[in-house]
Amino acid sequence: MWIHPEEVLLAGALWVSERANPFFILQRRKGHGRGGGLSGLLVGTLDVVLDSSARVAPYRILLQTADSRIYWNVACGSSRKEITEHWDWLESNLLQTISIFDNDEDVTTFVKGKISGIIAEENRLKQGEEQEEDCGKFREAELKMRRLFGMPEEEKLVNYYSCSYWKGRVPRQGWLYLSVNHLCFYSFLLGKEVTLVVQWTEVIQLEKNATLVFPESVRVSTRHTEHFFSMFLNINDTFKLMEQLATIAMRQLLDNEAFAADLSLPKPCKTLKNVSALKRDLDARAKNEHYRMMFRLTQEERLDGHTDCTLWTPFAKMHVVGQLFISNNYICFNSREEGLCQLIIPLREVSIVEKADSSSVLPCPVSISTKNKMNFLFANLKDRDFLVQRISDFLQRTPDSSWGDTSPLSLIGHLASSTAPSSLSSGSESVRARHYHPGLPTASHGLLQLYHQDAPEDLGPKAMKEKMKEEAWNIHFSEFGRGVCMYRTSRTREHVLNGIPERMRGELWLLFSGAKNEMATHPGYYGDLVEQAMGLCSLATEEIERDLHRSMPEHRAFQNEMGIGALRRVLTAYAHRNPGIGYCQAMNIVTSVLLLYCPEEEAFWLLVALCERMLPDYYNTRVVGALVDQGVFEELTRAFLPLLYEHMQELGVISTISLSWFLTLFLSVMPFDSAVLLVDCFFYEGIKVTFQVALAVLHDNMDALLSCSDEGEAMTILGRYLDNVVNKQTVAPPIPHLHALLTSGDDPPPEIDVFDLIKSSYEKFGSLRSDVIEQMRFKQRLKVIQSLEDTAKRSVVRAMMTESAFSIEELEELYCLFKSKHMTSCYWGSSSSAAERHDPSLPYLEQYRIDPAQFTQLFNALAPWVCGGHTSTLSTRLFRLLDQNKDGLVNFKECITGLSGMYHGDMTEKLKLLYKLHLPPALCPEEAESALEATHFFTEEEPQESSLLSDLDMLTQHELTSGEEVKDGGGDIVEKKEEKVKDYRYYLRMWAKEKEPKTETIKDLPRMNQEQFIDLCKTLYNMFSEDLLEQQLYHSIATVASLLLRIGEVGKKFNNGGRKTDEAAAQAPSTEGQREESGESQVRGALADAQLEPAAPDEEIKDDTSLSSYSVVSSGSLQCDDIGDDTVLIGGQRRGSVLDVDWSITFEQVLASLLTEPPLVDYFEKKRDFQNKMAACKAQRAVERQTSSASDHELTST
Repeated sequence: MWIHPEEVLLAGALWVSERANPFFILQRRKGHGRGGGLSGLLVGTLDVVLDSSARVAPYRILLQTADSRIYWNVACGSSRKEITEHWDWLESNLLQTISIFDNDEDVTTFVKGKISGIIAEENRLKQGEEQEEDCGKFREAELKMRRLFGMPEEEKLVNYYSCSYWKGRVPRQGWLYLSVNHLCFYSFLLGKEVTLVVQWTEVIQLEKNATLVFPESVRVSTRHTEHFFSMFLNINDTFKLMEQLATIAMRQLLDNEAFAADLSLPKPCKTLKNVSALKRDLDARAKNEHYRMMFRLTQEERLDGHTDCTLWTPFAKMHVVGQLFISNNYICFNSREEGLCQLIIPLREVSIVEKADSSSVLPCPVSISTKNKMNFLFANLKDRDFLVQRISDFLQRTPDSSWGDTSPLSLIGHLASSTAPSSLSSGSESVRARHYHPGLPTASHGLLQLYHQDAPEDLGPKAMKEKMKEEAWNIHFSEFGRGVCMYRTSRTREHVLNGIPERMRGELWLLFSGAKNEMATHPGYYGDLVEQAMGLCSLATEEIERDLHRSMPEHRAFQNEMGIGALRRVLTAYAHRNPGIGYCQAMNIVTSVLLLYCPEEEAFWLLVALCERMLPDYYNTRVVGALVDQGVFEELTRAFLPLLYEHMQELGVISTISLSWFLTLFLSVMPFDSAVLLVDCFFYEGIKVTFQVALAVLHDNMDALLSCSDEGEAMTILGRYLDNVVNKQTVAPPIPHLHALLTSGDDPPPEIDVFDLIKSSYEKFGSLRSDVIEQMRFKQRLKVIQSLEDTAKRSVVRAMMTESAFSIEELEELYCLFKSKHMTSCYWGSSSSAAERHDPSLPYLEQYRIDPAQFTQLFNALAPWVCGGHTSTLSTRLFRLLDQNKDGLVNFKECITGLSGMYHGDMTEKLKLLYKLHLPPALCPEEAESALEATHFFTEEEPQESSLLSDLDMLTQHELTSGEEVKDGGGDIVEKKEEKVKDYRYYLRMWAKEKEPKTETIKDLPRMNQEQFIDLCKTLYNMFSEDLLEQQLYHSIATVASLLLRIGEVGKKFNNGGRKTDEAAAQAPSTEGQREESGESQVRGALADAQLEPAAPDEEIKDDTSLSSYSVVSSGSLQCDDIGDDTVLIGGQRRGSVLDVDWSITFEQVLASLLTEPPLVDYFEKKRDFQNKMAACKAQRAVERQTSSASDHELTST
C-alpha cells in the first residue's frame, strides 16, 4: 500500500535489499521468508512482541537520491505480489520522468507530491464506498487469531492486547486474544512457541491481583490449572472485558442464552481505531446494565447518552452536581455524591421541554415540566441544543396516552372487549366470567386493607404514632414530590429506615422497585395473562397448588378462598410469563406478603421486579442467585468477622442458615411485623440491606456462636435470636410465628427491637457498596455455576455406571468431551438452535445434545472401528440408530450406549450392532431404497413363509399382528379377542406388559437383503485394512461371505415356496425329497449342504484383491474403485450386476458363519484400548495448532 513518505535514516538495518535502480530500492525484512540465520530469528521474535502499531510490513520501497543519505519510505506491503505491483508502477510511470530532473530536492519533492496525490485519490474513492467498521489492523488480528488457533469464521474476536504470560517463572511476551467464546494467547520468542486456548465456560475464577511475583496481573483459573497474565497497557479495561465474556459464558451454562450481537446498536459517528463492533456492543451492554441497575429500570431500556450537569433542588435551595442520563423512555439524574439526590422522569410524564435563558448563575439551562405540575431545572449542559433535540426525538416516539405503549399481549384483551355485546348487562356478565376482573376485592385493595376496613378505629398510642408517621410522609411528599418523579434524597432514606406506614407501603414499594413504571407501560397485561394461564396444567401449577396453603397459614388473610385465590392467580400468571423460572419455593411466601399491602396487579409487577431485576436468578430451579449471594455473605463474614468466620466454617453453619434468609428476605425466620420493615429497606436500598442485617445478626451473637460445639447448637442460637426480633411500633395485632412457638424455651431470650437492629447494621456495616457487591457476585457466580456443573457431571456418571461398562474416570472424560462438543456446536452454529439442544428441565443425562456433525467428530476420534473413508458413513448410520426420538440430536446417554457396545460388548453384541448399522433405520432413505423394497417384499410374504419361521417365531409374529396375549412361561395363546367385557385385572396386566422393558433378542432382528449384505462386507473390508492380521482377516471374511451367499441362495428356494429357477437349480442341490420336512429342518439341511461344499484352494486366492470381501460379488454391483478387473470370485461363480430381491439371510446365520473363522472371532473379542483413543483426542487440538509453518508467525494482510 502507498504510504505518506516517511524519513528513514538507516536503510540497511534489519533489511535486505532485493531490487534497486538509481532512485528506488525494494527491501525485504530480515526474518521474513526462508533463511535469515540468528539475526532473522531475532527480528522475527521482535515482530511478534511489538505492538501492531509498531510492527512493520515485511516489504517496503525506499526513495533515494545520490547526494542525500536520507531515504524516504513511500510504499510497504505484506506480500511480494503487492510490493512488486508498486515497484512496477514506479518504474513505468515515474522513473523516466524524474531522471530528467537536475536537482535531487526537486526529485524528492515531486515523488512525495505524486505519492500523496495517489493516497488522496484512493481515500476519496473509499469515502464513496461503505466503510467497514473494523479497521485494517483489527481485521488483521482477527485473521491471525483464526489461523493460529484453528478457529472458524463464526468465532468473533472482541479485542486483543499485548501482555506477558507467565509460564513457570519466565514471562512470555505475546498477544492475548479475547473472543466471544475463548481466551487465547500466542507467543513466539527465540524459536519457542507458546499457544494457549481456554474456553470461557471452563473458567472457575477470574481475579485481578498485585503481588510481588506477579505485579498487576490477571489470574485465570480453570479446574486443572491457573494462568497468569501481566504487563497490560490498561489492565482495568482488559479485566472488565474478561468479566463480561465470562459472565456471558456462565449465562450460557445456566440457561443456554447464547451471545447475540446487538443489531440495533447505533453506528459510530466516526471510525474507531482498533475497536470491533463486538467490543462496542459489550461496552454498550455494560453501560446499559449499570444504568438500569442504578435507576431500577426494565431490561428493554437502553442508554442513549449521559452528560455532566447541575440540578436545581428547590428543597435545599442549591445546585447539585451530577450526571444526566437520557434513554428511550426516561430522563434520569444522579448526584456525584452518593445518596445526595436521584431523579427519574418518565418521558410519558413530560409535558414541556424548553431552553431557558442563560446567565452567569445558570449557564445553558434546560427546563423540563411534567403533567403533575412539577418543574425541573438542569444547567451547565455542554451541548444543550443537541440534548434538547434528542429529548424531542424520544418524546415524538412516546405514545400520547398516559398508559404508554401497549404490549401485544394486552391487545388480546382489547380485541376481546371490542367484540363483546354492547349492552351493559351482558358486558358486565362477560367481565364477571373472567378469572380476574375489576370487581374482585383484591383487584383494588391489599388484603390487610380489606380486613381492617370494618374494624373500629384504634385511638391508642401506637395508632397515633402511625398517623404521625403518615403525616411526616405527606409533608415529605409536598416538599420532594410524590410519584415516579419524586426527588430521592438522604431524607427519603431516613424516612424509609424509620418505617413506611401500612397504608403507603404498597405505593412506595411499587415506586422504589421500579415496578410502577413497568405496570404503567403494560396496561391490561396481568389480566390477560391470568386468563391465558388459569386452567393450564403444568409442573409449576401443581407445585403452586401444593404450596398455596403453606403460605403464611397463621395469617387470617390466607385462611379463606379470597386470599388463596389471589395468591394462585399471581403465582400462576408469573409462571406463565416466565416459564424459565416457573415456580420456586419461597416465591409463595414473598408473594403473600406483597398481596397483604398491594392489589393483585401491583403484587404481580413487584414479583416481576424481584425475580428479574432485584434478585436475579434467585428463583430458578437451582436457586443460583441465592447460592451466589450465600457465597458473597461468606466472603463478607471473612472480611468483617474473621474469627467467627473460621469457627462457623468448621461447623458448616453459614451455608445452612443464609439460604433461607436470602430466599425469603427474612420473612420465614423472623416475626412478620419485623421482617416487613426489612422488606421496606430492601426495596429502597437493594440487596446490600440484607447483607448488612445478616452480618449484624452474626455480630450480635458472636460470643454465643464462638462457644458452640456443633451445627445444631448454632442454628438454635440464631433461630431463637431471630424469633425475638420485635416491632414495638406495629399497629396490627401480633401474628404468631410458628417457628418461635416451636423453639421457645423455658427462659425466653431478651427481645430485640428491629429498628435497633437496622440502625446497628448501618452503623457497623454501612460501608458496603452496591458496586463492590456486584463484583463479589461475579466471582461467586463463576464458582457456583461451575460447582453445579460438577454436580451434574457426578450425577450423570453415577447414573451411567449401571448402564455401561466404562470406568468412572472414563465416563467423566467422556462427559467433558461430549459437553465441549455440545457447547462448540451451540456457539459455532448448527442446524438446530441452542435452545433446542439444551433443556434444563430434562434429567442431567439428557440435557446436553449434539448434532450429526459433532457426533461424527466424536466417532472418528473415539470409535474402535476405523473404516477409512467409510468411517463417516458408519458414524452417520450409528447416529440415526441412536436417535430414538428422531429429533436430529443425540444425548449423552444414547452416545455412551453406542460406544459401550463397541468397546465392552461381547462378540454377539458387537456383531449385532454392526448388523443393525446396515439395516433401516440406520440406513438413510437414499441408501435403503432398494433395501426397503426388499423388506416390504419379505414383510408381505411372511404369513405364507411358514417354512422359514420356527414355531416360536410364528407365534410372536401372530401375537404382534392380532394383539393376542402370550403367557410368560410358554408361547401358547391364552386368550383371544372376544366381544365381552374384560375385567380390570386384564387391563392391569396389559398395562404392566406395556411398561415392561422389551429385551431385544437376535431373533427379533430383521432379515438382511443382498444389497445390505454387500454393504456389510464393504464395511468389514475397510475395518480390516489397517489391522496387523490383515491378510488372515481378508481370507476369513471372503470365506464367510462366500458361505453366506450360498446360504442365501439356498434359502431363496424355500422363500419362494419351492419355485425353482434355472439359476437356483444350477446353484443349489435338488430338494424334492425334502419337501415334506419342516421348514426348520429344511434350512438346517441347506446349511449343511452349503458348508459341505469344498472351498476354493488357497492357490486360487492368494491375490490380495481376491481376498477382499468385494470378491463375493461382481464389481458392477458394488460400483467401487477398489475392485479391479482381475477380481476372482469365490466358488467359481459370477453373478449378474442386477441384485436378487429374493435373496436374504438372518443375523443368526451371519453369527454362525463368523464363528467358524478364528481370526474373525479373535478380532471382535479383542479388548480395545479406550485410554489411548481419549488421550489422542485430547491432544488432537493441540497438534492442529502446532502444525503451522514458519510463515504462520507472520502477519497476514487483510
